[in-house]
Amino acid sequence: MSAVDDLAFFQRVAQAGSLTGAARDLGLSLSAVSKRLQQLEARLGVSLAARTTRRLSLTAEGERYLTRGAMILDDLGDLENSLRDQGATLSGRLRINATFGFGRRHVAPLISRFAALHPQLELLLELTSFPQGLDEQGFDINIRVGEPPDSRWIARRLLANRRMLCAAPHYLANAPKLEQLEDLADHHCLIVRENDTDYSLWRFEATEGARIQRAIRVHGRLASNDAEAMTRMALDGHGILLRSWWDVHEYLASGELVPLLPQWQGIRADFYLLYAGRARDSARIRQFVEFMTTEMAGRVPDLPGASR
Repeated sequence: MSAVDDLAFFQRVAQAGSLTGAARDLGLSLSAVSKRLQQLEARLGVSLAARTTRRLSLTAEGERYLTRGAMILDDLGDLENSLRDQGATLSGRLRINATFGFGRRHVAPLISRFAALHPQLELLLELTSFPQGLDEQGFDINIRVGEPPDSRWIARRLLANRRMLCAAPHYLANAPKLEQLEDLADHHCLIVRENDTDYSLWRFEATEGARIQRAIRVHGRLASNDAEAMTRMALDGHGILLRSWWDVHEYLASGELVPLLPQWQGIRADFYLLYAGRARDSARIRQFVEFMTTEMAGRVPDLPGASR
C-alpha cells in the first residue's frame, strides 16, 4: 500500500469512530482493519489511536495525521482536477459543518441537489448544536452566523437574516400592552437556549434614525435548547418569540405570527459560508460555493430592510 492509500484508509477509520464501523464502511473484516491499522502504526513508529472494537480515540499524533492527511488528499484531488478539462467530473470529498436547524431546513436539501449533479463527489454533512471551531475537525466548509475572525478564511454571505420579535394573535388578544421594549417585562417570553451566550438578554436596534442598540432582559416559564420547539410554542399562543427571519417568515406571511414593536428590530444574524483561503483554487469547493450562494437566494424571501 502507498502512503496515499494509508492516508485515505486512516481518514475512513477516524470518520467511522470505531474499528467495527470502519470494517462495515470499508467492506472488510474487523481483523483486516485492525491489522492494517497496526501495520500503519508500525511503519510510522507512533500510536495513532487508542481503540476497542466499539470506540476509537485518536492520539495527538493521530489527530495530526488525520488533519494534515486530509489536506494532502484534498491537494492531490485538486491537482488532478486542475489537470483535467474544466467540464470533467468532480471527484474527491467535501466535509461540511452547519447547525441543526438551518442545516436540516436549507443546507441538506441543497447538498442533495449538488450530489445529484456530481455523482463522483463524496459529501459529508455534519450537523452540530454549535458551530465547530474553524480549525477543528478538518471541515472544508463551515456555515454559520457571522463573518470569520481572521483573514485565513474566505466568507461568502449565504443569507441576509435578522431576528424577528413576534407572537400569535390569540396570545396578544389577552396579553398586556406592548408599546415599548420595557413592556416585555410584563409578557411571557419564549427562551431559546441554543448557544453559550446570555440567551435571556434580547438585543435590538432602532429601525429609524440613529443606530441605537438596546438589550432587554426577558423572562418566561417556557424554554428549550431547540428553536423549532419554541416556534411551535409561539404558534400555540404561549408567548413572545425572538426568532430568525429564515425560520418564521412563512408564519409571518400567513398571519399565524405577527411582528411586534416595528420601531425596533432584532440584530442582524447573517449566514456566511466559510472556507480556508488555501482552498481557493479547489474546483470542488469553488463549484460548491457558487452553487450554494446561487441556489440559496430563492429559498427565503428577502429580509425586510436588508439594505440597512
